[in-house]
Formats: sequence, structure tokens, C-alpha cells
Amino acid sequence: MNAPLLSIEDLECTFGTIDGPARVLRGVTLDVQAGERVAIVGESGCGKSVTVRAVLGLLPPRSARLKGSVRFQGRELLDLPARTMRALRGRAMTMIFQDPVAALNPLFTIRDQFREIIARANVRGVDAERGMRTALAEVSINDSDRVLGSYSFQLSGGLNQRVMIAMALANQPQLVIADEPGTALDVTVQKQTLRLMRRLSEQHATAILFISHNLGVVRTFAQRVAVMYAGRIVEQAPAGTLFARPRHPYTRALLAAVPRLATATLPPGIDGEVPDFHSEFSGCAFRPRCDRATGCCTGPVPMRQVAVAHRVACTDAEALA
Repeated sequence: MNAPLLSIEDLECTFGTIDGPARVLRGVTLDVQAGERVAIVGESGCGKSVTVRAVLGLLPPRSARLKGSVRFQGRELLDLPARTMRALRGRAMTMIFQDPVAALNPLFTIRDQFREIIARANVRGVDAERGMRTALAEVSINDSDRVLGSYSFQLSGGLNQRVMIAMALANQPQLVIADEPGTALDVTVQKQTLRLMRRLSEQHATAILFISHNLGVVRTFAQRVAVMYAGRIVEQAPAGTLFARPRHPYTRALLAAVPRLATATLPPGIDGEVPDFHSEFSGCAFRPRCDRATGCCTGPVPMRQVAVAHRVACTDAEALA
């Protein structure tokens, strides 16, 4: 296998707060290959968004202390000057935010904001106008004159989402990070958005690191899934493998909590809560909520290979069989 496009290794993030240090990431390790679609799933508060913002250098430097390694195309990102990191964003890697209306500036037209993105690839003037129209056409926006001359509040949520995707892909980046794209949209528009992202990813060989709470979306969109809990990846596998045979007790509980249309019975929830960011613990963080926990779970629980491309951080004999 070729060297990964993105390699996150033992990434830790601690925020300084008035209540003391808050450890949000506790050793995240994840690779993304060129052209691959990888999803990160997990409960709110497990560290998904902080992970991708650390990759893009979007965490506040005064309050966020990072350790570990984030390498993009073999280049260590955590050591880059802020100016160099800004040059990478919008060109080699971009982000599609959860709420397109909030991400776009209502005081500037779409053209003004789009022009700034295009300029990062040193494209200006007539070429920039042509590039913007081409990017909008790729996301099925044919009335580019109207859209470029509009403000975000004059466009629908679905149209703003497609504008965001067009901006993200305009400079043909190697990596796109999507944080819950389409969550604020209706189901039909969300499906169209994901189909569009998949098509453009395949056409341009763009890798996508995708965050979502919607496991149904993840199952159809992602090629590989990383399950995150309490600031750490606890299971990684190809999407088909993970949904067919989840190994970690947390993954099983997460999938069991998904409502089924075939039954009117409410699915079981997961008892307990995700550990507080300020808490210190040893061993498996899921231990207090796990009905299979043993004394072995109190010590170090490294990731183990249980099948081809399937890794789990668990001591449960059944999970590792």
C-alpha cells in the first residue's frame, strides 16, 4: 500500500479551561489514503470535530495544546508556521462545514468569497471568473450569474451547500474534510449533496474525511469507518465489514441504538455517559458502560488486528476471535 495522504499518529489535544486542563483527544491514530472516503463516527463530545480542526490548524493556538503527529503528503503539519498552514487550506486541503449559511459571510456576495478561494491557486481576472463558473457547473448550478451575484441569505440551504462544495473542490484539493455536511438540510437535498460529493471525489481522486452521526449515510458513503470514543479511535474497518460484524462493544451498542423502520419498539440506548474531558482514567474508557468489562480492561488496551484491515481496541475474547 502506498504511503497515506494523511497520517494522524497518537494525536493529543488539551484545552486550558477555568476548571483545569480538558483532555479532548487522548491518542488519535488514523490514516487516509489518496482518493479514499473515510468516516469518523461516535457520540457528541467524543472529539471528532476537534480532530479534523487540528488537522486543518483551526484550533485556537493559545488554549489548545497539541502533541503527536499530523502528516499530510509526508509533511508534518503541527510544526508549520501559521502563514504556511493558511496557504495549504483552500488549495491542498479544504473543509465543508456543517451549516453552509453560517460558514458563508452574509456581507459579501458569493462571487467575492469565491474569488478569494480561487486566488489561493494564483488564479485571477478572467481565469478566476471562468474557474468559478466551471466549479459551479460541476455541482449542477447552471445559473451562475445569479448565484455569484447573490448573498448567502438570498439562496436556499441546498444551494448554499452546493456553493460550499464547489468552493471546496474548485482548486482540486487532495483532501476534503466534511463536518456533518447536509445535517441542516432536508433528507432529499442531503442525499443529493452526498451523491454529488461522491461523484466529484471519484472524478478528481479527492480523499474525503467525513464526520457524521447518521450511520445510514456512513454505510452508503464511506469506504472505511473509524469509531471514536472519549478522544480515541476504538475500531477501524472497511464499512461493509464494520456494519456486518462490529467487534468493539461500543460499536455494537452504537449500531443497536439505531431505530429500525420494521419495528415500532424503541431501540436500546447506551447507559451512562461519555467521560468528562477533565476526568483521568486508565484502561478502556468505555469500561464503566460495558456489560462485558473485566479486570483486563483496567490496563492498557492497544489496537489489535482482528481481520484484514480491521483493528479493535478491546480485550474481549469474543471481539478478538
